[in-house]
Amino acid sequence: MDTAPTDEALVMLSSNSPEEDGPSPSKKKFLCKSRKGRPYVPQKRSGGYAVLLALYQDFQKVGSKGFLTKAELQREAQPLCDKSFTVPELGTRYTAWSSVSTLIQKDFVLKTNNPARYSLTKNGLELARKLLTNEENTSNVNILESSQKNESEQIETVDLAEEEETDEVNIISRALTGEGTEYGQSSDLRGMSNLCTTQDGIPTLRTLNVPHVHVPEFTLKPGCFDIILCVDFVETTGGSSARKQELVTELKRNGVNFDVRKLHVGDFLWVAREKVNFVPGQLRAPQPRELVLDYIVERKRMDDLCGSIIDGRFREQKFRLKRCGLKKPIYLVEDCGSAQHLSVPESTLQQAIVNTQVVDNFFIKQTKDVRESAAYLTIMTRYLQSLYMNKTLMSCFKEELKCEQIFPPSSQSCIFMTFMEFNEGAMKNKAQTVKEVFARQLMQISGISGDKAVAILNNYSTPSRLLEAYKECATEQAQEKLLSGIKYGKLQRNIGPALSKTISQLYCTMGPLS
Repeated sequence: MDTAPTDEALVMLSSNSPEEDGPSPSKKKFLCKSRKGRPYVPQKRSGGYAVLLALYQDFQKVGSKGFLTKAELQREAQPLCDKSFTVPELGTRYTAWSSVSTLIQKDFVLKTNNPARYSLTKNGLELARKLLTNEENTSNVNILESSQKNESEQIETVDLAEEEETDEVNIISRALTGEGTEYGQSSDLRGMSNLCTTQDGIPTLRTLNVPHVHVPEFTLKPGCFDIILCVDFVETTGGSSARKQELVTELKRNGVNFDVRKLHVGDFLWVAREKVNFVPGQLRAPQPRELVLDYIVERKRMDDLCGSIIDGRFREQKFRLKRCGLKKPIYLVEDCGSAQHLSVPESTLQQAIVNTQVVDNFFIKQTKDVRESAAYLTIMTRYLQSLYMNKTLMSCFKEELKCEQIFPPSSQSCIFMTFMEFNEGAMKNKAQTVKEVFARQLMQISGISGDKAVAILNNYSTPSRLLEAYKECATEQAQEKLLSGIKYGKLQRNIGPALSKTISQLYCTMGPLS
């Protein structure tokens, strides 16, 4: 009957066996068993380490959804990892994201839904707490050792203020020019990126009085990308197929480089697609990375515009276009002279078009037919190709676009979000916060536009806060006038007493509305 070797037997075995002969089969078997028994702990600043800490930090946030999408998780985990989550290492096809499958197999991370949602399991929470505790202990030891070293080396007094300022300026300068970095991931910038994410007394960029430094995940240099027109597949299939195929035929005839794909918002947009080369020894070329340019087109025929006004899609689509993160929305209106036999008067349709331009600040382009629409898309494609031909394009996240001081204006470079993040963020059925649902609810009330809904949300972000404000009103008249003084839009007009009364009746009437 075989028994497991004792510690003394293993010592004798290792001392009697020559090193060049290697361990015996029995020793190999024993060592394999001991390795399998060890608990899994990811290496510091590895992909698994970064994913666990990113999910744990999100779990601790107030109002957390309890999960992160792939794009959100990559964004949060990247500053905690030395490797890229999207760019494979040279000679391999693996990225830091490859470690997620290991975390799922070992029951540390749970993957659900489609598109995927990632969250920590019970085991994952425990492991993340241990990693965070070890990180804090290591930071405290480093700070203590650094202070002791500074005390022992106080031989002469040196003014470090000028030197620190110079270092920070150099780091920011390298970030803007892309010098000395691979996809913007230098060690100096990674350190500054960590300062943004660490807590518990560790300095942040704001405490150093340094403006936010944009560290792009990747950069597309001039000549290394193509401008591609993306066409929503709905524009090429279903309905009047002959008319929709005419659009595709015209684009091909005009020599436009376009790609048909599913767009969750808009009908046409443009991306800068990276030029990739085949790698020796690999069957397929690497997946090209894409950045979304700031122009997006919503195409409407007059009959479609009429139907969207009746069923409410018109306001909802404009609202989603304004929130999608692209700065220059375009409304392409077709068949402008064919509104005589529609269920909505032509004057109403023309007023809706004017409001879209004046109030919503969309660019309006009116065309006669499909051929003229295709000609406009062709001209726009060539214009954008010439506009960005000599510029450096840098990737960023949607949240960074909201920060006005994230990136100084430059004629030589631009920042755009990736197509994956744009399209995932524009999904209709994605998980929504209470604030977003409240906004949709308010916009169902006649007379409330997107600007008015945003103004109300800035004062009362959830229905419960609005109801609490109504309860504090002494009289019914005070409830009706509660929202009347709220300013909205660029002109800062008041919402007014009539609309304020309508909203108060909706939320304060206990029985059915008369």
